[in-house]
Amino acid sequence: MSAVYVTFALAPAMRAGGVLADGGHQVHRDFVDFVVDGRPLLFQLSDLDAVSPLASDVPPAVLAAQVRGLLLEAEAPLPGGRYVLYGCPECADLACGAVTAVVQRVDDDYVWRDFAWQTSEQADLERNGYQGIGPFRFHGAAYRTALRSLLDAAGPDRPRVLLIGARVALVAKLAAALRTIGVGADIAHDADGVPADELRGYSAVAFPRPVDARRRAAVRRAFERAGVEVAHVDGLAPIVPLLVAQIEHALDPRPVARRRLTGLVTADGEAGVEVTSACRVRLTAYRLDRLSRTRTHEVFDGLLEPGRHRIPLDAKAVRGAAYVVARTAEGVLVAPTAH
Repeated sequence: MSAVYVTFALAPAMRAGGVLADGGHQVHRDFVDFVVDGRPLLFQLSDLDAVSPLASDVPPAVLAAQVRGLLLEAEAPLPGGRYVLYGCPECADLACGAVTAVVQRVDDDYVWRDFAWQTSEQADLERNGYQGIGPFRFHGAAYRTALRSLLDAAGPDRPRVLLIGARVALVAKLAAALRTIGVGADIAHDADGVPADELRGYSAVAFPRPVDARRRAAVRRAFERAGVEVAHVDGLAPIVPLLVAQIEHALDPRPVARRRLTGLVTADGEAGVEVTSACRVRLTAYRLDRLSRTRTHEVFDGLLEPGRHRIPLDAKAVRGAAYVVARTAEGVLVAPTAH
C-alpha cells in the first residue's frame, strides 16, 4: 500500500487521573499527541489508555532523545526500525503494551507505516497489526518544524492547583488525593500577599468548600494582578472523588473538538453522553446521605460508539442532591443530576 500525504501536527493532550470508585487511582499525565490530518492519532486506535513518549513529566534529555528518534537522528529502539508512539501511562513498560510503527525517510519526507500493538521486542503484524491505519506520508519540512519546536520550548512542570480554604479534613484529603494522581496541590486561606511569580505556577484555583463572594473576588483579583489566567473550580459538594474529577476537567488543555468525551447532561432519570470516537465510558454517581456520608454507585461501564447516547440512571443512585461523573481513559466530565 502506498503512503498517502497527510498533515502532521502536535497538540497538548491529557490522560485524566482520578480517584476511582473502587478506591484505586490512576495517574494524571500531560503529553503531546500526534495530530494526523487534523485528528488526534490516538482516537484512530479504538479505545486505548496510553500516552505518547512526548510527556511533560519526563526529563528534558529523555524528551530530546524521543524527538531525535522520530526525526531519525537516533537509532530505533526496537528491531525493524520500529518506534513507540504510545505506551502505558503508568509505567511505560513495553510488557504492558505499546503502539509502535516503522518510521522511515522517503526522499525529504517521513513515512509512518505498519502500526502494531506490541508487548515484546518483535511485532506480529498478522495478529496485532492495526489494519486500516496508515501508511502516512508527512511533508518533511512541516514534520521537522513541529517536532523540533519541542526542543526549543521548556517542558511544563506538573500541574499545580491552589485550594482555597482552611486545612480541615476535606481540603487536606483533597490535596492528598490530587498529589496521589500526580497533580500538585497547595492550601491557602486566600491569595493575599502571595508573590506573582508563585501564582504563575498554578494551573487552576479551586474552592472545595463554600467561600463567601468577597473572598472569591479577592482571589480572582490577585491572579489578574499577576497576569495569570487560571481555571476556577467551584466545588459542587464535599465529596473528594467528585472534586478531583472537577479539577481534572478544569486542567484539560484541549479544545472540545479534540476530545473523545464531549458532552454529559442529566435529565428525566437519564444521562446523556456524547463521544466523538468509540471508547469505554464509565459513569459513577455520587451523593451524600442524611448523615453526610458519601454514597457511590457505578451506573455504567461499557463501550460506546461515536454519537449521543442515553443511559438510564438508577433512581436510588441519584436521589436527592447527586452528581454523575463520566470518565474515559483521557477525559472526565461532571454533571449534577436534574430533578
